[in-house]
Amino acid sequence: MPTTSFGIMTAPMQVGYDDIRRVWLEADTVPELDNAWLFDHLMPIGGDPDGPAFEGWTLLSALAGQTARIDLGLLVTSNRFRPPAMLAKIAATVDVVSAGRLIFGIGVGSRPGHPLAAREYAAHGLPFHDTAHAVGSFGEACAVIRRLWSSDKPFDFHGEYVELTGAFCNPKPVRKPPFLIAGRSAAVLRLAAEHADIWNIPGGDGIADLKARSALLDRYCTEIGRDPAEITRSLNIGVSYDRPATTRDAIAEAVEAGFGHIVLSVPAPYPAGVARWVAAELISSAR
Repeated sequence: MPTTSFGIMTAPMQVGYDDIRRVWLEADTVPELDNAWLFDHLMPIGGDPDGPAFEGWTLLSALAGQTARIDLGLLVTSNRFRPPAMLAKIAATVDVVSAGRLIFGIGVGSRPGHPLAAREYAAHGLPFHDTAHAVGSFGEACAVIRRLWSSDKPFDFHGEYVELTGAFCNPKPVRKPPFLIAGRSAAVLRLAAEHADIWNIPGGDGIADLKARSALLDRYCTEIGRDPAEITRSLNIGVSYDRPATTRDAIAEAVEAGFGHIVLSVPAPYPAGVARWVAAELISSAR
């Protein structure tokens, strides 16, 4: 069986830059950790609603320039926050800064049923469209971003949601960053079947739900003639410092269900040596 890969996630809210930087620099020296992640929210979605929250891509670029080994990304970029051609440019820049270590994580964007997520849009003058618009524009965004990273000359794009004239991205990414698409709905799984190298589900309603959604992705891949095995299955798991056995059990269950990429989300405040603790206490038993 393929070796399971592991990432560490530091949600950039209710925490200082120096603390996040400390964890990432340590993670860069821990071979058991393959990648490191931030999230993409403009305001806190937990804890003090007026507390600090860093913009994800800006922070990612800073961390990319200070690390050397570990792959990195946002889990995941909200397609609702940035126009796709602008996002392609931002991501290409981060990939260049990191010397080709970006994993491009993207999703439709939060459904702000939670009041702390809903306020992000009004607070930043961002529209919040209905689901049909959000999914349709997400599909076009994936197509546009891939084309911008590969086209050797400017092009026009006339979609239902995205309109571009003379679109071009230079410099290109060092490598074509793997596409990680996150989501759980049938509509997003159809898009993942078409575009994703990695599919991430942000939690689930138990292992049966995870297996069912993975099987649905398999079906959509088969329908378009794609080998489902080409898409790595990825899962976020929250870390418990006090009950590491619980986290280890969750990892084992996910791996048994076919999830080959596990992202371990460490809560702040981060203990000293947290990345090495994650490797020793959580990852070693899974490998």
